[in-house]
Amino acid sequence: MINVGYEALMNFLNAGGDVLRVIMFTTFFMWALIIERLMYWSGAHGGVVKRAQRAWAARNDHKSWYAHAVRERLISETNQEAQRFNNVIRALVAVTPLLGLLGTVTGMVEVFDVMATTGNSNARLMAAGISKATIPTMAGLVASLSGLIFINAFDRNVQKASHKISDELLIE
Repeated sequence: MINVGYEALMNFLNAGGDVLRVIMFTTFFMWALIIERLMYWSGAHGGVVKRAQRAWAARNDHKSWYAHAVRERLISETNQEAQRFNNVIRALVAVTPLLGLLGTVTGMVEVFDVMATTGNSNARLMAAGISKATIPTMAGLVASLSGLIFINAFDRNVQKASHKISDELLIE
């Protein structure tokens, strides 16, 4: 069963060409970061907020200019931790369709190369180039869409968390 899945994956990667392998590694990296962010939001964020709340509660002074600066620093540190890797994920979401486009171009170059060397437009000979043109495009778009869903959710979480921590660190 595993051997059949591995063989199907290898056939898919071979049909898509080298650009598809780059898309695969890019997608794996993007998903590793997405999983890290999911783990952060499911557990670690609460600890970061509690640490900021404890630091604020430990202060005797909540009214001075310095206290306001400390409050802003605590809010900023919490936001910074909440936004970690979001820009990298956003960049990978933007890069994967471009890699798919690169696959389209390289596949079409292969199709034109076959046409030039054979002197005709034999569909069988052009099929490999056409698959190298379409499969990476599809893979790049699917990878991008999967990342886009999560990066939007993470951005909403950051915005909600920012408002919440601002409200929780009250100025007396």
